[in-house]
Amino acid sequence: MTQGFDTLQVHAGTAPDPATGARQVPIYQTTAYVFRDADHAAALFGLQEVGYIYSRLTNPTVSALANRIAALEGGVGAVCCSSGHAAQIMALFPLMGPGLNIVASTRLYGGTITQFSQTFKRFGWSARFVDFDDEAAVAAAIDDDTRAVFCESISNPGGYVTDLPAIAKIADKAGIPLIVDNTLASPYLCRPIEHGATLVVHSTTKYLTGNGTVTGGAIVDAGTFDWSASGKFPSLSAPEPAYHGLKFHEALGGMAFTFHSIAIGLRDLGMTMNPQAAHYTLMGIETLSLRMEKHVANAKVVAEWLENDPRVDFVTYAGLASSPWNGRVEKICPKGAGALFTFAVKGGYEACVKLVDALQLFSHVANLGDTRSLVIHSASTTHRQLTPEQQQAAGAAPNVVRLSIGIENVEDLIADLDQALAAATA
Repeated sequence: MTQGFDTLQVHAGTAPDPATGARQVPIYQTTAYVFRDADHAAALFGLQEVGYIYSRLTNPTVSALANRIAALEGGVGAVCCSSGHAAQIMALFPLMGPGLNIVASTRLYGGTITQFSQTFKRFGWSARFVDFDDEAAVAAAIDDDTRAVFCESISNPGGYVTDLPAIAKIADKAGIPLIVDNTLASPYLCRPIEHGATLVVHSTTKYLTGNGTVTGGAIVDAGTFDWSASGKFPSLSAPEPAYHGLKFHEALGGMAFTFHSIAIGLRDLGMTMNPQAAHYTLMGIETLSLRMEKHVANAKVVAEWLENDPRVDFVTYAGLASSPWNGRVEKICPKGAGALFTFAVKGGYEACVKLVDALQLFSHVANLGDTRSLVIHSASTTHRQLTPEQQQAAGAAPNVVRLSIGIENVEDLIADLDQALAAATA
């Protein structure tokens, strides 16, 4: 029986603990697991049997979270790791090698742009940044050495909505996977796999956990990509020396990427999620749909109020009728355009700084997706390391402030913004 989202967010991936009957998923705070006998140990290490060996690889609490996120995203499997940035490395690790590249959207979180443009060079990888509204430019940027196309479903910081079906069509034609960061939408607002994504990544730190307590990341596999079709992905299609010549895709089919990410990715990169973090995120997900509905409702009211305020130059929220991306919301995010956006303050950089300092209810933090409303001036913080041209392309110009709208009373949020705008533009 197919279950609804609200049911899955509470029950998927979990069952009462068989040992104790505990209804909530226990925190399995253990590094290792006792094998039944020598044959059992050998079968686990040889990938002939699924089970638990060592918590760098798998842990029952973390596995429960991975299974729940996979169910919510409509994937065949998922792997959890230590952060959203770790999830991006983990997603690309089986696909990439020295001299290879990815094609990425210019509208990405500043830390992602830095990771792709700077840190990737140390691996011999490269990224080509393209405006994903220019489909011809995306297609033209792909060459024989391209191994993935990467974008965000709703972008940070501007709240821009990507035309995922159009980008998926380009990636499919090139025979390469589309990787979508779905952090800002969450699977409640957008399910990228339904729009053609091969892999979905999350910073579970944000809306999935929702309470600002722990960091984490996840990679979800659609299970539909043919890793053996082109010879471009030998990590998944060719014999793996560490497992006596096992061919992951041939042996494991749709679960090849998930098993590879555990058996090799977590084994060698060690970007492990701890079980307590998984526990907090599992509890957070139980209320995901309830929170997202309030986040979206509040964001729409705040964005409309800001758009009509003479102290504001513009608002980037895609949920506004005036947004150039409003037409995509119903197709890509039918339940709402998320709760993160920017607005430009008249008076530029200095006015933005004054506004941030004057806000009282909004917390000035480098995070988003919390139940609390948050604010940051991206150009001087999260996107500070980018050039002015990159800041502009990413939607983080010096005259804009980023808001992450929480679940408080919306009248209180507007009152706080009103007094802060008065202080900033006096």
